[in-house]
Amino acid sequence: MGVFVFLPLVLPLTAWPVARLAEQHLHPRTATRLLTALAVVLALCSTVCLGLVMVVGTAQLPGNPLPDGWSDPEVRAAVPYDEVVGKAAIPALCAVLVACARTLGRHARVRRRAHRALDGLPDTEVAVLPDAAPYAYALPGRRARGARAGRVVVTTALLDRLAPGERRALFAHERAHLAGRHDRFLLAVRLAARANPFLRPLGTAVAYTAERWADEEAARTIGSRRTVARAIGTAALVSRGTPAPTLAGLAAPGPVPRRVAALLGPAPAARTWPPVFTSVGLAAWGAAAGTAVSALSSANSAVTMVFILHAATPL
Repeated sequence: MGVFVFLPLVLPLTAWPVARLAEQHLHPRTATRLLTALAVVLALCSTVCLGLVMVVGTAQLPGNPLPDGWSDPEVRAAVPYDEVVGKAAIPALCAVLVACARTLGRHARVRRRAHRALDGLPDTEVAVLPDAAPYAYALPGRRARGARAGRVVVTTALLDRLAPGERRALFAHERAHLAGRHDRFLLAVRLAARANPFLRPLGTAVAYTAERWADEEAARTIGSRRTVARAIGTAALVSRGTPAPTLAGLAAPGPVPRRVAALLGPAPAARTWPPVFTSVGLAAWGAAAGTAVSALSSANSAVTMVFILHAATPL
């Protein structure tokens, strides 16, 4: 394996250029899907290689339950600087697992509390809460047969601050979040950033492009980009945002002025992939190449380690 086992840990840096360029030049739908796919693949590859390095470090600890042959010099030679790196990978992988578990647990708790808050309200697509705090968000449905795909949660305080046209923009925006299952994209990139901190810029970018995706869908639905821009600006001034970063909403934290400016301009072209000989095209292909190298490197390292461990395991 050699130094190639470490490549997936740093190759997420190749995705940084495409994150900002995708925000500016790609259709938000394309950018959200592209950046999420890159983040998930890179996070999985880095976690796999971190686990492979941890095996070497764990095998050297006294009293470990692994076969004695796994600490042979031939196994340790597969990882450069095995004594230091192998042992350092143990707390690193534990930290990754704990961080991902906490993120999933908090996401599940927030969703449960949000669903419980709607108990007793009419079972309609839009749930209006008599709350003095102005906020709105898209709440995905429960995982049960026949359950609703999701509900739009909005408070009377926010509705009172919006004009009729802006209310239609609000509902169209939140419905777009539910239809596109944007909560899954947001949760995926958040977990990826927990697995590898180098992927945090992609998480920030997806949080923005998911909102822009819903903005464009809302503008197409109601037929007025300016009305959606006014609704976003008004809601951002008075709203406290969403209860969790993985739940999407009209006034989610982020660069609201950029969203408003984008809506006041022409609609973005719906490209599935950027042209090659452009800045965003080169960045996208560079990120794709880095992701492919990361996948190949982690696969090669995993297969090599399996053969080495199999050879070192006494029959």
